[in-house]
Amino acid sequence: MATSSLLFLLVLSSFSTASAAFTKPRQVYVVYLGEHAGAKVEEEILAGHHGLLLSVKGSEEEARASLLYSYKHSLNGFAALLSEEEATALSARTEVVSAFPSNGRWSPHTTRSWEFVGLEEGVRGPDDTGRLPPGDKAGGEDVIVGVLDSGIWPESRSFGDEGLGPVPARWKGVCQGGDSFSPSSCNRKIIGARYYVKAYEARYGAVNTTNAYRSPRDHDGHGTHTASTVAGRTVPGVAALGGFAPGTASGGAPLARVAVYKVCWPIPGPNPNIENTCFEADMLAAIDDAVGDGVDVMSVSIGSTGKPLPFAEDGIAVGALHAAMRGVVLVCSGGNSGPKPATVSNLAPWMLTVAASSIDRAFISPIKLGNGMVIMGQTVTPYQLPGNKPYPLVYAADAVVPGTPANVSNQCLPKSLAPEKVRGKIVVCLRGTGLRVEKGLEVKQAGGAAIILGNPPAFGGEVPVDAHVLPGTAVSSVDVNAIIRYINSSSSPTAVLDPSRTVVDVKPSPVMAQFSSRGPNVNEPNILKPDVTAPGLNILAAWSEASSPTKLDGDNRVVKYNIMSGTSMSCPHVSATAVLLKSAHPGWSSAAIRSAIMTTATTSNAEGGPMMDADGTVAGPMDYGSGHIRPKHALDPGLVYDASYQDYLLFACASGGAQLDHSLPCPAIPPPPYQLNHPSLAIHGLNGSVTVQRTVTNVGQGSARYSVAVVEPMGVSVKVSPRSLSFARTGEKKSFRIKIEATKGRGGWRVNGQFVAGSYTWSDGVHVVRSPLVVLVA
Repeated sequence: MATSSLLFLLVLSSFSTASAAFTKPRQVYVVYLGEHAGAKVEEEILAGHHGLLLSVKGSEEEARASLLYSYKHSLNGFAALLSEEEATALSARTEVVSAFPSNGRWSPHTTRSWEFVGLEEGVRGPDDTGRLPPGDKAGGEDVIVGVLDSGIWPESRSFGDEGLGPVPARWKGVCQGGDSFSPSSCNRKIIGARYYVKAYEARYGAVNTTNAYRSPRDHDGHGTHTASTVAGRTVPGVAALGGFAPGTASGGAPLARVAVYKVCWPIPGPNPNIENTCFEADMLAAIDDAVGDGVDVMSVSIGSTGKPLPFAEDGIAVGALHAAMRGVVLVCSGGNSGPKPATVSNLAPWMLTVAASSIDRAFISPIKLGNGMVIMGQTVTPYQLPGNKPYPLVYAADAVVPGTPANVSNQCLPKSLAPEKVRGKIVVCLRGTGLRVEKGLEVKQAGGAAIILGNPPAFGGEVPVDAHVLPGTAVSSVDVNAIIRYINSSSSPTAVLDPSRTVVDVKPSPVMAQFSSRGPNVNEPNILKPDVTAPGLNILAAWSEASSPTKLDGDNRVVKYNIMSGTSMSCPHVSATAVLLKSAHPGWSSAAIRSAIMTTATTSNAEGGPMMDADGTVAGPMDYGSGHIRPKHALDPGLVYDASYQDYLLFACASGGAQLDHSLPCPAIPPPPYQLNHPSLAIHGLNGSVTVQRTVTNVGQGSARYSVAVVEPMGVSVKVSPRSLSFARTGEKKSFRIKIEATKGRGGWRVNGQFVAGSYTWSDGVHVVRSPLVVLVA
């Protein structure tokens, strides 16, 4: 057998056979062996996988029965049920890169946004959208975007195929039937659909079809929302429940074709509608099929929970590496665990990792307190308190049942409110533990009339909106404190909740979302993550009609479009940008497309000031990476930083010593991780000086001369040489060096133990090619 690198995936499952007196517990493992060695037909690859399994199984029958997936198109490997001892034996083989369990630690990172992206371009013409005109060839009609998520609601108007041409001839995918989904559910817009459930069912048993369709159909809503944000058709007359955010809905690449890969399923429990899980074995099978099917871009609004995995044991990272080798751009969400530092996920440099920020739209809802003060809340709740009159106001902490823990007494958790204390009143609750909409449900079930949901200090002025099951609104941390002070100062506090309305041109915007996960990169701090930010707060998009707007049990409302927040929502904005670039520049590598998106991003808001965090401080690279996307600028970046599969393997060798492909052994002393030809630069633990080399490729029209401008981080000297680069033709490459040295500040002290940020920018007078520079001085 050739010493090819293989990938195995195996799922946790308690498993036994009747013929065995004693069988050790089995689970699904990923055994990764890297890239395929030479051209092989699928039968040869499958036979190799069976052979490897047979080396640890008692019979060929047992080996075949344990196999869940065989990966054949991009990465090489399979998913199978193994005991820990069998997985250890396989991992000891010389051709195996890694063997790791597929344990379901992954989950989804849960209109006006594209118009706002146009404002961030810095232009205000009659068509200020981030999209290209529908008739433009670069609008993405021949580009195929694969969406890994919870499926799709194919009847949504966002996925109609009117006016689209034939399915691209290069498409090799299928439209897989199943529950409430037939091959005819696909069309010239949704050109393919598959679902992956073997690893999930090995862990949890058969899918409960009360809460999920065993098919590509979306029961949850998340997958439909992300797919329509990437590539939904232009649909006029759309609004959320209650008529909020009215207007025309459209994805960023409305002419692109969509391929659906359903990999996320409900977690069994009291309310399985609330949260989904996604297993590595299933996701890798989807990525492998997507590459074989012919997708150009993959949008993956999914991330891991807990400590980030090493690259060789990270299912999405492994799949993305092999996809990138074949020119497929993989875009991932960065996570919703902010504003705490070092929380960002999806950390490999060969994927594009997206943070979330606001747009310039709000849903204002005035709150008139009994003392005359007016506070501006935000809501998309369709219900109003009758009479437009004052209602009694109570703070949740003053209305809880005995025994409620003091540290969560103000959070309106299930069964925490005393009905006799809240009946007929507006209840003030704080965000924190539990779901926002669940707090409203608790107020309603306890007999409360309405909810005011306040931010704790960590969330500042960022206000996500919800379609609550009762009247209500949400306020900032400053405003909720003012309301609580009023309650404490009055013997009979009251408030009037006025109707909400949609407003646009809110300033400043964008603002970084506090929930957006922050850097630094835990796995490899010499790679800056996240890479960019995009709209992810209060985004309107298509929705599954099997799911209510809150997903709560007892909420039987049906909506065609819904407002959601999360890096799950920002990720497809960047995926759509990658689609537009792939359409305009089909010969560009995935690295070149990532570079164009990153180096043309902006760190300014739409008014020209610095982008801010929701707590009022100035945001930086650990919040937004290179900045906020500008799709039109990215189409013509001037220069790009390219990188190859071999470059990424060398990077992995240096970053934790990961040997990801046995056909390309790690050198004894690989170049440091920061030497990867990446569009951003991070130096961790600078002690003295380092010199970094970068190479740029001219993708502009013909000859050009670029000059560099440097913004030095505080306490760090940055010298770029040469300071100008001349190109005679398109496609020409030039290299330059960056010497970075820790210096003494004015007081004679070094800037120790903190990240400091600057940048270096190449410009020819037309193009501005900016790279952030982040340094931690040792």
